[in-house]
Amino acid sequence: MIEQIIREEIGLGEDSITAIRLRKDFEDGNISIEEVREKYGESVARILHGLKRISELYSKNPVVESENFRNLLLSFAEDMRVILIMIADRVAMMRQIDGKPSSIKEVEEAAYLYAPLAHKLGLYKLKSELEDLSLKYLEHDAYYHIKEKLNATKKARDLYIENFITPVSEKLSQAGLKFHIKGRTKSIHSIWQKMKKQKCAFEGIYDLFAIRIIIDAPLDKEKMQCWQAYSIVTDMYQPNPKRLRDWLSVPKSNGYESLHITVLGPEQKWVEVQIRTERMDEIAEKGVAAHWRYKGIKSENSLDEWLNSIRAILESTDGMQAMDQFKMDLYEDEVYVFTPKGDLLKFPKGATVLDFAYHIHSKIGNSCTGAKINNKAVSIREKLNSGDQVEIMTSASQKPKRDWLNIVFTSRAKSKIRLALKETQVKDGLYAKEMLSRKFKNRKIELEESLLARLIPKLGYKEVSDFYKHIVDGVLDVNTVIERYIELKNREQNPNSDVPVRSAGEYEFNPQLAVGGQKNYNSDDVLVIDRNLKGLDYQLAHCCRPIYGDEVFGFVTVSGGIRIHREDCPNAPELRKRFGYRIVKARWSGKGSSQYSITLRVVGNDDLGIVNNLTSIISKDERLVLRSISIDSNDGLFSGNLVVMLDDTSRLETLIRKLRNVKGVKAVERI
Repeated sequence: MIEQIIREEIGLGEDSITAIRLRKDFEDGNISIEEVREKYGESVARILHGLKRISELYSKNPVVESENFRNLLLSFAEDMRVILIMIADRVAMMRQIDGKPSSIKEVEEAAYLYAPLAHKLGLYKLKSELEDLSLKYLEHDAYYHIKEKLNATKKARDLYIENFITPVSEKLSQAGLKFHIKGRTKSIHSIWQKMKKQKCAFEGIYDLFAIRIIIDAPLDKEKMQCWQAYSIVTDMYQPNPKRLRDWLSVPKSNGYESLHITVLGPEQKWVEVQIRTERMDEIAEKGVAAHWRYKGIKSENSLDEWLNSIRAILESTDGMQAMDQFKMDLYEDEVYVFTPKGDLLKFPKGATVLDFAYHIHSKIGNSCTGAKINNKAVSIREKLNSGDQVEIMTSASQKPKRDWLNIVFTSRAKSKIRLALKETQVKDGLYAKEMLSRKFKNRKIELEESLLARLIPKLGYKEVSDFYKHIVDGVLDVNTVIERYIELKNREQNPNSDVPVRSAGEYEFNPQLAVGGQKNYNSDDVLVIDRNLKGLDYQLAHCCRPIYGDEVFGFVTVSGGIRIHREDCPNAPELRKRFGYRIVKARWSGKGSSQYSITLRVVGNDDLGIVNNLTSIISKDERLVLRSISIDSNDGLFSGNLVVMLDDTSRLETLIRKLRNVKGVKAVERI
């Protein structure tokens, strides 16, 4: 049956018939695309490849009740004949249903997807048939109710249309107009839609009959002759002024021009009359379905223009020969992607994973760490492609960053990131202020805002917001701020005296550490770092994050606590130079029994799957925990930070060695 529809009702040629016959063998793997191309030609191979892509599209279970899906379906077809074959296939399936359909979804698709596509391609007969057959199974009682009403009134209706047209034709001829008139009864589906919209019975439908008057008029007299015909019809039959649609004075956005009026004909029955010229009728027939746009199924201008050209090819005498060479070039500036549930979303070309996350929800975007595209892990920078299925990955510890503004493509995502950064900045400021206030109170030091404002630039900060952010992030120690605050206050109150700040008298001063920074420790007077150490307040420094096995030293803070730094800490030279009297020797006790957080910087080639290779190495070791990962790529290279929890330096060295052996990795270093 499908071959008959393709050949006789659509008019496709032998290549399409051949593709239909080979389709099952091709999908079952009995014949390859190369064999098809060699035996039957490029045209047949292209059709089969397009049918396969659409089958793969369907496997993702998309929601078809959307214009986006129709557009994606079209963009996936490499040859227009693929879409025509899909329409013919669905018509054949609908005709073969006997009794109850096996799949309601397939019937719904006939109405939501294939009928609009058929209409856009000028296949009006098939479009009406798909709508009516869908209604037959989706609204069984309504379908047969309307069908029985139409059958019962067919003779009377045909006679009525003839009686309506005859006197109108006479009057138009007497006026000297050249014209022809078409009369028809609206489809069952169209009548049912009007019954639902107007909330009335079959007998209450105003425009059950439709009459189209098409005038052969020169271009400069088109409007005049259309209004002349309008005047003749409304003189003969009473018009309903509320039902006048003047698309003659102001055409629709798609170029549709016509006069629509509903008049009260003989026997007090309402009839819709459309008045237009031959030129207007040609534009209406070859342009994109004005009625579908009017009824709420909207489509973009680029699709309209493209389908217009297809309709012209289909209607031309050598159209099928031209179709052999025809390939689609649709929506170059847009991509369509699926959510894990099968919903379809549209984005501009160039949009990234982060754009997708912010489209779903601001909270999803703010906590996005990456995604799985077609089950492959990718970074937030990954660009989207049509047909991708995207699953966003999030982390509660993730926060928006300013460089994200350079990653996203859509203005919607950019505005959401700016808002999140602003909110984070406010929260950070409030939290940092509260932390400072609490620490100052604990030390019984009065916090003067003006003095703090003078201190912030001296600490190297141009923006107050950056100062507060570093406090919250642990980059800047609150105790360091307090020490510098006391120094500045003492200096301002006693400009002529050099008042020393509080020292740690219980620790012996090491002159070598103070001056040269050498690690010439004696065996005695060493701070032993042990989890069971009581009565001594010490913390691991955030600036260098020491772990068990690192060579370390202690630094006595003003509050009396001790901060443990690595010997190669970037701040160590400055601490030894300025505060040498606060340096104490330190070493680890026994075997490490805690897990420590370290950050590794990884640089390498931006190859597909390299992130998976890196993370798999960590996941294979039960004693390693990956806390977070952030990857940036540029010009074929990637660089990123891995935050890992581990036991000691020996395990760290082993991990670094393994990561350096990954193909494509150029450098791994601890930061």
